[in-house]
Amino acid sequence: MSWTENDVPTQAGRVAVVTGANTGLGFETARVLAQKGAEVVLAVRNPDKGAEAVRRIAAAAPGATVRLQRLDLGSLESVREAAAELRESTPRIDLLVNNAGVMYPPKQTTADGFELQFGTNHLGHFAWTAQVLDLLLDVPGSRVVTVASLAHRIRAAIHFDDLQWERSYERVAAYGQSKLANLLFHYELQRRLEARASGERGTVAVAAHPGIADTELVRNLPKALQFAQVAAPLFSHDAAHGALAQLRAATDPSVLGGQYYGPDATGERRGAPRLVTSSAQSLDLDLQRRLWAVSEELTGVSFPV
Repeated sequence: MSWTENDVPTQAGRVAVVTGANTGLGFETARVLAQKGAEVVLAVRNPDKGAEAVRRIAAAAPGATVRLQRLDLGSLESVREAAAELRESTPRIDLLVNNAGVMYPPKQTTADGFELQFGTNHLGHFAWTAQVLDLLLDVPGSRVVTVASLAHRIRAAIHFDDLQWERSYERVAAYGQSKLANLLFHYELQRRLEARASGERGTVAVAAHPGIADTELVRNLPKALQFAQVAAPLFSHDAAHGALAQLRAATDPSVLGGQYYGPDATGERRGAPRLVTSSAQSLDLDLQRRLWAVSEELTGVSFPV
């Protein structure tokens, strides 16, 4: 039986924080969680777009508690400030959905000099999670959901000798590195959470990918791939369906820590969410640990697990 947003159980009494929730997959995730009764925090870079998203969600979920938290994942200073503000306003978090991302931009760097895709998609979320994770650790059934991508298999490797693509830049490969990093982080985080957990079910890490979803994320497609936008309806689905995998990862009671969810159609491009398998490279324990250590060094953060 296909899993739909109607299968999301009540989220009443739960607090969900969704990064990049002003549009696309993040917006649809926040909308459904709000409609199911959660208090939802939209952690977004653009306050104006965030305010419009709050208005739209309020219209779809009358009476829901939806609020904004400014967060620029491309600035470690912004991440620190946002984490401090969230800690003042939010005593606990049930669901942390790390959804925001950039895809295929021309060569750019973050405020801290990191290549934009690696710095935002991986390092920004790494630092953000480190600084808010203790708000989840004593909350039964809490989850950290990392949104990955099919791109973790496409020209993807962790270039430890040139993580910031300073020698040369290839946007597709750089995106693949960032999404592979997301999964390496996910698995290492779960292992650390398991080591901490006691008898009561503790916080777990779960990952998901949307398949190929028609969202604003594709606006930077290289010219060689722009033809795909014309044929997109043949092999993609809309943002509401693309968000189902991360919604299942966040809310399905049967989900276990360390699992990875994606669409069920051939090639995992579209369809209903199911348990899927990531690449052998993403499961490499040494790679997971090495990236974690380098990420701590680059961001200056440490985890409470």
